[in-house]
Amino acid sequence: MVKNINDSGYKRLFSNKTIFRQLLETFVSEVWVNEIDFDKCETIDKSFISDHYKETESDILYKCKLRKKEIYICVLIEFQSSVDRFMALRVLNYMTNFYMDYLSSNKRVKRLPALFPIVLYNGEGKWTAPVDIDDLIEGNELLGKFSLHFKYFKISENEYTKESLLKIRNIVSTLFLAESYYDIRLLEEEFLDLFDHEEDKQALSIFLNWFKQLSVHGKIEPKDFKSLETVYKNKEEFKTMLITALEKEKKRNYKKGKLEGKLEGKLEGKLEGKLEGKLESASAMLLKGMDISLISEITGLTKKDILKIKDDM
Repeated sequence: MVKNINDSGYKRLFSNKTIFRQLLETFVSEVWVNEIDFDKCETIDKSFISDHYKETESDILYKCKLRKKEIYICVLIEFQSSVDRFMALRVLNYMTNFYMDYLSSNKRVKRLPALFPIVLYNGEGKWTAPVDIDDLIEGNELLGKFSLHFKYFKISENEYTKESLLKIRNIVSTLFLAESYYDIRLLEEEFLDLFDHEEDKQALSIFLNWFKQLSVHGKIEPKDFKSLETVYKNKEEFKTMLITALEKEKKRNYKKGKLEGKLEGKLEGKLEGKLEGKLESASAMLLKGMDISLISEITGLTKKDILKIKDDM
């Protein structure tokens, strides 16, 4: 199982606006999230974590537009193995540090902007710390309306079941799947689905690079990263070839005045010959023990052809 990934990898992931948007839209169950103008969200290159916690916590801060007003959303990444019972106090301290800095930079403001705190936890143990500071202050209720009230929004990756994550099928759910239910064969299938449906290929490349860093730092087997990289590159190559062939065939049909309805059949025969060049990739995947159906989906070769390659091997 993958555990305790370094903070820089997570910071790079969630600094991508597509991945940040998926985190909020999928895992933050608040109605106002749907009203955020994510196209205008921007990261703030500052940190307000106390020095005492910099080794076990990292932060990403976004400035966003909500109903024409400026709001801030911070993602505090908790990557220590044990759970700090007083996390609510740490988050509150983070927020007051942010507000004091905001005032020093905006001296004429009359009111402070809204700040929504998210704690993202990727440890193995169950999250047991209170999210409401009221649960940490003895006798707080005795102060009535002057008592302190504050809570943060918690996202604990290991609280989601494998089945629920597989139903979501986006980059963030696949990240949580890798962290909590590591299975390289399952991740290969999820990568294929992401490639087909995720429009932001840069976000997908950042996600693949996250796996590369895991491999470099010895947190997953290098062969596992190579397997995912092969899936990604072969799919990318096949898609590029398909688009190029489609464009050429469209131009040819246009010049000759042929019916576009013939395009699909002719293209299929054209691609069939080109896909023969993927025999070497199919052989390599078979040696890695990859599933025949998965190899077929990546290379475009039929299962019958792949079985023949396997027999020859």
